[in-house]
Amino acid sequence: MSDLANLKPTIRLSIMNPDAESGSLFGRGIASLCLGVRETGSLNAAAKGMGMAYSKAWRIIKDTEAALDLQLLNRDGAHGSDLTEAGNKLLDTYLAIEEKLQKEAEELFEAAFK
Repeated sequence: MSDLANLKPTIRLSIMNPDAESGSLFGRGIASLCLGVRETGSLNAAAKGMGMAYSKAWRIIKDTEAALDLQLLNRDGAHGSDLTEAGNKLLDTYLAIEEKLQKEAEELFEAAFK
């Protein structure tokens, strides 16, 4: 039983548009990318901070925006990027739900081994 006490559950939340033809979801990766944009004011800087090519980050943003039918970023060319109002709201909601679910999962897991 002590081996199990060292384990920890991990919650992987994703948000999707059930009407979208694409399988793109708003999950941990895109949330991290959006958080990086929020913190740095730049998609390029956010991508570099994640060890990702700008072109890949750009494609992920475009695919997710298309799948969700929602603009996540305001782009201002060489002047950087920031999250739209909807992008900020989605990111904040995602992070709050993820935190609450993670805490609950940890409590349930711990209670199972008491």
